[in-house]
Amino acid sequence: MSDVTNPEDLKIITLARSTRARVAASEGAAVRDETGRTYTAAAVALPSLRLSALRLAVAMAVSSGAHKLEAAALVSDGELDPGDLAVVRDIGPDAVVYHAAPDGTLRATLLAERAVVAVPGPCARIEG
Repeated sequence: MSDVTNPEDLKIITLARSTRARVAASEGAAVRDETGRTYTAAAVALPSLRLSALRLAVAMAVSSGAHKLEAAALVSDGELDPGDLAVVRDIGPDAVVYHAAPDGTLRATLLAERAVVAVPGPCARIEG
């Protein structure tokens, strides 16, 4: 938790965890736009439609009128998909992207523009 000091960033990580847990999805995500509004989503896996949680959260933000993203969080067991980062970068090139494990352990912190993984020192755990 020491790696994430902004309370608003902690909030989106917690929201992503809660969204994933609420529907027992493989992924949960949350994004924050330029006005401070947050959008959450879980991964969708239907026979005719597959969407990652992060792509869906970005789509929800854009369809609600967001012009810029400040931050994004993804909670999953898997690796962060480069395509997910590209979607965040489309509307939030300066956005910070947090990738956390389902138990709240911060796996990586990235800048969407650079998409370079920065693994935190001792694993932080985000409570919530």
